[in-house]
This record gives sequence, C-alpha cells and structure tokens, in this order.
Amino acid sequence: MPLIRTGRPATLAPNGIVTSPHSLASAAGIDVLRAGGSAIDAAIATSAALSVLYPHMTGVGGDAFWLIWDAKAKQVRYLDGGGRAAQGGTVEAFARRGLTEVPYRGPLPATLTVPGAVASWSEAHAAYGRLPLARCLESAIGYARDGFPVTERMANWREVARSELEKCPHASAIFLKDGAVLRNPDLARTLQAIAADGRAGFYEGEVAAELVRYARAHDGFFTEADLAAQTARWEEPLKGTYRDVTIYETPAPTQGFAVLEMLNLLEPLAMKDKPFLGPDYVHHMVQAKQLAYHDRDRHLADPRFADVPMTRLISKKYADERRVLMDPARALPWDQIPSYGSLAGDTVYIAVVDKDGNAVSLIHSLYGGFGAAVVAGRTGVVLQNRSAYFSLDPASPNRVEPGKTPLHTLIASMAFRNDKLWAVLGCMGADGQPQIHLQTYIALIDHGRDIQEALETPRFLSGRFAIGEPRDTLHIEGRFPAATIAELKKRGHMVNEWGAWDELAGHAHGITIDPDSGLKVGGSDPRSDGAAIGY
Repeated sequence: MPLIRTGRPATLAPNGIVTSPHSLASAAGIDVLRAGGSAIDAAIATSAALSVLYPHMTGVGGDAFWLIWDAKAKQVRYLDGGGRAAQGGTVEAFARRGLTEVPYRGPLPATLTVPGAVASWSEAHAAYGRLPLARCLESAIGYARDGFPVTERMANWREVARSELEKCPHASAIFLKDGAVLRNPDLARTLQAIAADGRAGFYEGEVAAELVRYARAHDGFFTEADLAAQTARWEEPLKGTYRDVTIYETPAPTQGFAVLEMLNLLEPLAMKDKPFLGPDYVHHMVQAKQLAYHDRDRHLADPRFADVPMTRLISKKYADERRVLMDPARALPWDQIPSYGSLAGDTVYIAVVDKDGNAVSLIHSLYGGFGAAVVAGRTGVVLQNRSAYFSLDPASPNRVEPGKTPLHTLIASMAFRNDKLWAVLGCMGADGQPQIHLQTYIALIDHGRDIQEALETPRFLSGRFAIGEPRDTLHIEGRFPAATIAELKKRGHMVNEWGAWDELAGHAHGITIDPDSGLKVGGSDPRSDGAAIGY
C-alpha cells in the first residue's frame, strides 16, 4: 500500500471547481468547465475519465446516483441511475443453478443487473448539458485509446484482484499486462459509440449486441430487451436538518437516510461540546450508526417493490424513540443492535460547482474492486457486481425480482445554510459511506474544520470488512489520540487499530462555498490519487 502523506491546503477558486479521486479526471472536468460547460457536463467528463483511469473502482458498467443543484430554479434534484435486474433474474433462476446466494464475482452477478451509469449521463446531459456529449467524453476516450499511467494505488488493487481477473481472458489482457501505461482500446470504441449516439450507443447497436453475446456465452442474464428498457429516473431527494444546516441525501434504494437518522440521533447530544477526536466523539457516532444500520437492514429496498417507511425513519420523533437504546458508558453488542453487510467495496465520488452556482454531487461505482472482475467481451467494459446485494430469501424485501434495483450503499449529499448552497460532499466506502458522511459533517459543523481538514481527520469505521470478521469490530486510524483508543477499549469496543492512514477508511471529497464571497473551497482525500482543481 502506498505511503500516505498529508498537509495539503484546501483549493480555493473564484469560478468553478471539481474534486474527484484522480487528478487527471478532475482536470478533465475543469477542461469542460473552462470550455463553457455546465457542472453537469463537467461531472460527466470526470465520471467518464474515472471509468478509464480508475477501473478498479468505477466504470461504464456500473451504476450512478446524482444530486443536482439547479441554481436558477433553486431546486435540488435527484437522478437514480441504478441498474435494474434482468427479466430472467429470479430466485427460481438461481435455484435451478443450484445456488443459495448471488455469487460475489463472475458473469452471474455481472449480468444480473443492467449497467445504469450511461443512462444517467444521458438523462442528466439532456436536462442540463451545454456542450455536446462528445466534447464531455473527449478526455476519457483519449486516455482509453492512447493510454494513461498506472498509479501505485491502482497497481496495488490490481494485485489484490489478480486471481479473479485471471479467470476472464479479456480482463487479464487489459489489466494484467506489464508496463507503466495501461490502454483499453475496446473501451475507447465503446465511449466513441456513446459520444456519437448517446444512450443508444450503449444500450442498442453493436455495443449492446456484444454485451448480450457475452451474457449468453456465460449463462448470464441480461438480454437485448433488458438493455433497451434501462432508463434513469428523476425522483425526490431526502431532506433533513442538523443544527442550522439543511442536508440532502439520496433516497431508497440507497442508504442516504442513514446519515439523516444518525444526525437526528446525535443532535441533542451536543457533539460540538464533545472533545474533538475524544472517546465520546467516537462512541456516540458508533452507536448512532448501529441503530441506523439496523433500520437499514430491516427496511431498505427498491421502493417500487417494497414499502420503505422513509418519512418515519428520518423523523426527529423516531430518533427520540431510538435514542433511549444508546448507552453512553458501554459499547452495544451487535446481537442487541443487529446489522449485516460488509464494509468492503470500491466507488468514486465527484463534486462539481460551476461559475453560475450549479452543483453536482455524483456517486458512481462498480461495487467490489474491479466489480465482478469480468470484461464483457470486446466492449472493454468492466461489469459491476452490485447485484450481489440481492437476497435469494423469498421473504426478504431485498429479494431479487425482475426490473428491481438492489439495495445500494452508494450515497451523495449536499448541504445548505440560510437557503444557500454550502457544501457538496460524498465518498467511497460501501457500507462505510454513511459513517464517513457523518464524521465529515460533524467535523465541519460542530468543530469548525475546513473541508480539507475535515477530509484529513482520522477516521473510524464500525463493522466488518470480510465475512467471518466480528460485526462488533471498530476499525480506527492510529492518528486518534492514544487516550481515546484506550478509553474505547475500556468501554467494550472491539478495536482494530489501523496505521496512521488507511485507504480502507475510504476516499471522501467535497466542496464548500463561502456565503459572503462566493469563493469555492475544494478538498480531496489524501487516501486517494485525487485532487481538487479550480479556476
């Protein structure tokens, strides 16, 4: 794992700013802003570039969820780019294959849901794009065609996934070649088809035909009809408050409500009065997480298929009822506040604010490292394994059903003060994402850190990273004070002490806006290869 160094200042910009986990992708977004593009154009450019530059964490074969601030209309809009299950995706189809759970890797999870990201690019661009889509994809196409440098961080994740990538000839031919430069000419052609024909360039025509050929050749699920049916959907975002801040999060099937529930649980506890990085600072957030995640695992699913009591879950009254379970003196055992899932997962987050004040908070992912670890034939597309979140239990609200989107750990957020856009914030980290949102907002709101300081603050993640690891585990970066860690152990927390920095603590990025000057302030996580770039 590469050595992480820190101490970088926040990026200040008078016009526009982009932050993401790869500096070249952020630069691609800025290039589009300078050319007159909107925040949405820049977000697409950055997302597409990351699909090439960060193939272990995101890609054209993944899903994406958007929050968009339309400054002129003074409206936050939510765009759901979650991929839907194929018509052949049923509990019975897995039973016929002798399976009792959706596999984590391979062609089955790869083809069980249709990639949703490209449909979201198309829908967002149709509503808010200023430049041609082809212009937004220029940088991504160039990097895929001509090559890009492999970072130490990407090389490390490639080695972690090597045994899985070796099972797929197309994946190994692209990602396991020796050399400092990686090229993916097949992906360049796929991106060129999207640039030329928009949504149809991916979900119809030659690219779609090759995706379906791959699925059929590997006993997969999606068909031409499944690809043609995939669309992105405009829905209402979730809205909550914490102290003087109004916070928007992405709704079901994403876990954004967990952030609002945790903030509701903590608000009366006066976190601003708890010593920064002290034991109470961690202890209360961990217990709020346990309660919110218990609710997530019991209720969260695609709201078109299940009754998700969202209004109740994010209400202050419900938090008052649940808070009585929190114990200020002792850790809560998981068998008392149950939770499931794993913290392991890879994602990219993009924040953009343009010179007109429009903003994008975009989360885009393949789920696991290199997704399902397969490339769909000659498309160059790494397919996601998000469908591994589906249950094969017929009684589960998250059971697999045709046309259904699985529970998504992906979330994105925006925050406002006095009805003015104040922060655009998000992160990667699978189940850990709500915890990272929470810790970053607490650092910003309660402890006055700027965005870069908040992102560099030592992190903890409560939960397991691997099957078999105790769900009570509290992973914590070693930069926390020794006295804090000692007290947490004394209170009964099962502490796994990381080094000073650990990439497993997630990549978070964000932008804040000064309410008086309008100056944009960008932060980028040193746990990533990213940068906040402005102009």
